[in-house]
Amino acid sequence: MPTSNKQRLRRGAIAAVVVAAAAAIPAAEASSHREAPLIAADPAVDNTDVYAFTSPDRPDTVTLVANWFGLQEPNGGPNFYPWATDARYDLNIDADGDAVPDKTFRFTFSTDDRRGKNTFLYNNGPVTSINDDNLLFRQNYNLELIEPGKTTQLVRNGRAAPSNTGPASFPNFAAIRDQATAKLPGGGQVYIGPSEDSFFLDLRVFDLLYGGNLKEVNQDTLMGYNVNTIAIQVPKTMLALKGDPKRNPVIGVWSDTERRTLKLDPGKATPQGPFVQVSRLGNPLVNEVVSSAAIKDAFNGLEPVGDAKVQALLDRVNDPELARLIQAIYGIPAPKTPRADLVEIFLTGITTKAGGPIRADLNSQLNNADVDPKKFAPSEMLRLNMSTPVTKNPNRLGVLGGDLQGFPNGRRLADDVVDIEIQAVVGAAQTGKLVPALAKGDRVNANDVRFGDKFPYVGLPSNRAVNSR
Repeated sequence: MPTSNKQRLRRGAIAAVVVAAAAAIPAAEASSHREAPLIAADPAVDNTDVYAFTSPDRPDTVTLVANWFGLQEPNGGPNFYPWATDARYDLNIDADGDAVPDKTFRFTFSTDDRRGKNTFLYNNGPVTSINDDNLLFRQNYNLELIEPGKTTQLVRNGRAAPSNTGPASFPNFAAIRDQATAKLPGGGQVYIGPSEDSFFLDLRVFDLLYGGNLKEVNQDTLMGYNVNTIAIQVPKTMLALKGDPKRNPVIGVWSDTERRTLKLDPGKATPQGPFVQVSRLGNPLVNEVVSSAAIKDAFNGLEPVGDAKVQALLDRVNDPELARLIQAIYGIPAPKTPRADLVEIFLTGITTKAGGPIRADLNSQLNNADVDPKKFAPSEMLRLNMSTPVTKNPNRLGVLGGDLQGFPNGRRLADDVVDIEIQAVVGAAQTGKLVPALAKGDRVNANDVRFGDKFPYVGLPSNRAVNSR
């Protein structure tokens, strides 16, 4: 949620970060995880993915899912994967297209650590309920809805589900997750806790694009890893401009994390100073493969309202490095630049009202009846048209596969965003046809864990060691 203090701090800091980041440590292995040098060192507040979709079993509501703290090995004890207690975890909604949140769902956490001097154990026996005395490490959360001039407390001291430390400790984690799902005023619900990572892909894209010959594919790199998840389901009327999803069905969604500076002393870290945005995520893979290494840290600290002023970012969208790499390695011609089609996908939403080449009115706030076009600001966020009917038989390629409910019109858990974005980069969104040479993509077409049919839809967290597979 932008504040005047944050804006003043960042205007001076962004330019400095852009210059300094070029000399920073190399970018780490990434999907939407560990995508920038600085955030790679602070995984607890690292946004990994954002999803937004009409709830298939409750089509009058929208479900938003945001994940943090990627690449969790399930056996990573004894501390496992707590939420940061000196951070703010935000889910932002922009309904009028000015790139400033109209609503922010803000989550803050506290810890109830009952281990003391007696044990190193997370739990000292089987845990059969979220209030079981055997559960020694617990986290609670508050949820606020922040709107211009107004803050409403939606949940006070809610219980976050603990890390799934294994089958002996949690013989029925599904029951624990159900107990960690809370009702919201007005008919919504929220779940906070671990889940199996919903993102599926072969990360060997970074080995010179799947080995240079598409042989390094068919391996779900994130299989077996968990993430920390915030899932919230709310009525569409709560998100739409003027509360009217029929006239104003399109919303923009992104997550961010704000953290305070830590003063480090032996055995102690003390938060101090103002909150500063340290991570941000809207569309998948933007900061990973669109941004250059020199602007990744700056992007994480930038609010969407400032995106159109960062020429280095606009240049990377209009002339994407990935298209040139594919041409050099596979001989598939890169589409002509500037790439107005990618500007639509990532910065304006797909609409005929912005003058772009994709002749459709799909998911731009400019399509909302009550939006003032003069206040519209191109910005990177995940955009969802809430009026698109739920697809009976979803296509993993979303809009490119003829399924208008899929990515980039929002993002469902089962959307194959890697294959979609690679096809978009080589021009499929302009032509309306898949590029045959890349039609098989990374050959990881679905998650290894089944998604649920009801909220929170995400897979139960794994409790098996990743290297046991």
